Amino acid sequence: MRIPDRVLRALPPWLVEKVPRDHRESDAAFRRRRRVVTGTAMAGAGLLGASLSTTPDSTRFYGLTAATAATWVVGGVASGPLHLGWMQHRRRPESILRRPVLTPVLTGVAAFGGFYACALVARHIPVLERAISSVLRYADEGSDRLVLLTTLSNGAAEEVFFRGALYAAVGEKHPVVASTGVYMLATLATRNPALVLASGAMGALFGLQRRSSGGIQAPLLTHLTWSTLMLRYLPPLFNVAPVASAEPMSEPTAEPRKADSPSNSRSTSESST
Repeated sequence: MRIPDRVLRALPPWLVEKVPRDHRESDAAFRRRRRVVTGTAMAGAGLLGASLSTTPDSTRFYGLTAATAATWVVGGVASGPLHLGWMQHRRRPESILRRPVLTPVLTGVAAFGGFYACALVARHIPVLERAISSVLRYADEGSDRLVLLTTLSNGAAEEVFFRGALYAAVGEKHPVVASTGVYMLATLATRNPALVLASGAMGALFGLQRRSSGGIQAPLLTHLTWSTLMLRYLPPLFNVAPVASAEPMSEPTAEPRKADSPSNSRSTSESST
């Protein structure tokens, strides 16, 4: 499966046109990269699913998310060489290449705008509203600094692995589609439909950036920009409330028995005689 030509024609040139690159490697190195990527993908997906089944703001949550990020980074670096990538100068595309910075950041802002508009609709769809709220609980109930650190570290780590190592391991046949598909499969471990849909949309965008620039810097900056804005502005849309802890209901106390009045006591004794 390849990207349709009509889709490519509708995209901006900086997302379609490829910069020159030479990322060739030996057959032995390519086979080794594939083995490392396969093992890392399985381990990372398992940790990702486990991390989102923990209690928000718990030591276990932060520990598992840190382990997930570390797995993506270690596996990505161990698989083989990674590349930052380049962008062509708009005015002189034939001669000048530069590192992608501003364009990926602006792309992240635009992607957030699209997701924010979708969120306005999704909060009226019960399935998606519950799915998004369950993820946002981790931001609402957690430490702001730790949640931000967790979000950014995992976002960067995913780009090192999925658009770095995995993209290179796919080879020349449809790497954007293949890397996006694996990205979605890994996200399936969370059992959250909203995250799976987001991974499909953003994975395609990140893959196109990797395809055009030849490296991970552009998708990484877009991912971090998008994640930061989502973390900042999405929770208020869903009014995420912490789950109240269930407290055992106290049994109703019996009403104290009133003391018998003297008249009652006297009538009782008379009747007994």
